[in-house]
Amino acid sequence: MNTFTSTDRILIIGGTGFIGRHLTGRCLKDTPYVTCISLGNEHGKNFSKQNVEFIQADITNKEQLRLTLTLSNKHFDYVFNLGGYIDHTPYLKGGRRLIESHFIGLMNLVDCLDKERLKGFVQIGSSDEYGNAPAPQKETMREMPISPYSLSKAAASQFIQMLSHTEGFPGVVLRFFLVYGPGQDDKRFLPQIIKACLKNEEFKTSEGAQLRDFCYVEDVVDAMIMAALSGEAKGHVINIASGVPLSIRKVVQKVVTMIGGGKPLWGSHPYREGENMELYADISLAKKLLGWKPQTSLEDGLKKTINYYRSKL
Repeated sequence: MNTFTSTDRILIIGGTGFIGRHLTGRCLKDTPYVTCISLGNEHGKNFSKQNVEFIQADITNKEQLRLTLTLSNKHFDYVFNLGGYIDHTPYLKGGRRLIESHFIGLMNLVDCLDKERLKGFVQIGSSDEYGNAPAPQKETMREMPISPYSLSKAAASQFIQMLSHTEGFPGVVLRFFLVYGPGQDDKRFLPQIIKACLKNEEFKTSEGAQLRDFCYVEDVVDAMIMAALSGEAKGHVINIASGVPLSIRKVVQKVVTMIGGGKPLWGSHPYREGENMELYADISLAKKLLGWKPQTSLEDGLKKTINYYRSKL
């Protein structure tokens, strides 16, 4: 059974973000005891209407975090860590704060939690941890981080595995590829394309030869809950993706066709330096350990996503 009990207490770090908001909504269907910690309070007011307890705190500040959880006497059964942010800034140009955000924040969180009550801890990883490893990327491959962001994610993955194997910590790492869906940040790839197409505007893009792996957000949320509740998954790193390679060009053309507007300027945007041109997952471990596979086709997922952004115009 892939549901929480009505008495389970859940903590979501980064609950105001794209995936976090979808996860919060799903958790509330099972239990009223959902707490979200986030740096910003942009969506905190909306959470209060949903009976979600919202705490504005910085997990890189250990004393602030400890004080927050101690004073409010917080004890949780399940924790989801979606904290930190995506940024490919080089280390010498400010990358240290990325490492602090993802890795130091994780260590602080583990230190401050009530480990005796904790049943499941889901750490969110990234396909960027694979660096330029050949596709399809598999969990047994050695991580090859090429940025402070991917380094911090790889370190977090190793940390959770170490804790699980040596101290029985109930942690699992889910390594996401390209997650999309309603409510994603407007500055991300698909929302930018969709909004330009809805306005029938020209937009810059690369030649689009990169192969990527797109997975709809609700399928990703399913995997997160299944991983939290799974005893067999503990201590593992698990790819969460569709397992289907698609070129960026093909996806852009599909969006243009579905909307009936938009003019891509192919090649006007350069490829990112060091970019892996083939980044798509082997998801056999997710099927084996979680019994999970994505249920939403690209066509249906794009349709829901396009309708969301159309409603915001």
